Amino acid sequence: MTSGEFAAQTNVSRETLARLKIYATLLTKWQRRMNLVGTATMPDLWRRHFWDSAQLARLLPSWDIDLLDFGSGAGFPGLVLAMMGVRNVNLVEANTRKCAFLREVARETGVNIHIHNARIEDLTPWSVDVVTARALAPLSNLIEFSLPYMAPSSLCLFLKGKRFKDELTDAEKLCDIRVYTFKSSVDPEGVILQVKRVDQNGVPNS
Repeated sequence: MTSGEFAAQTNVSRETLARLKIYATLLTKWQRRMNLVGTATMPDLWRRHFWDSAQLARLLPSWDIDLLDFGSGAGFPGLVLAMMGVRNVNLVEANTRKCAFLREVARETGVNIHIHNARIEDLTPWSVDVVTARALAPLSNLIEFSLPYMAPSSLCLFLKGKRFKDELTDAEKLCDIRVYTFKSSVDPEGVILQVKRVDQNGVPNS
């Protein structure tokens, strides 16, 4: 996938695409000296990372939200969603060097994000509208991390690969959540798992 094909799939503006191209250039440069993403994925960067992240936009309640991205790494998916227009994005990353990369991208592109150089367990929770994560931890762990940040109307969006069914079995033991599965637009074997809290009658909160 090229940047032009990405733009056609996502309908992003020219300004957004220009920011993402700067992001891609910086990622390629920094990847030579540190492992930000899998080296084998670099030739297919626009599909494997940018489009994979951008597909979450269709499941967001709106652009005017507070979004918390766990284990941001090289910025996927949270930084891409910030460039696409999500109002308030918080990136959580424990690796100091990866945080330096995120700050460099933010500086070069002018995107407004908040970077937390910390472990998830060390943060003081606050309520957000959406929690995201990609290739970070098993679903049951992600849900446990997320619950302290979730208001009744909040939701989580987790990008998962082909082994997601095993993780769903463990997550179903958590009685106060409901998990919905959406097929990935990028990976034929991948899914987006949407997690919502349920009320005392077992009904998902809207």
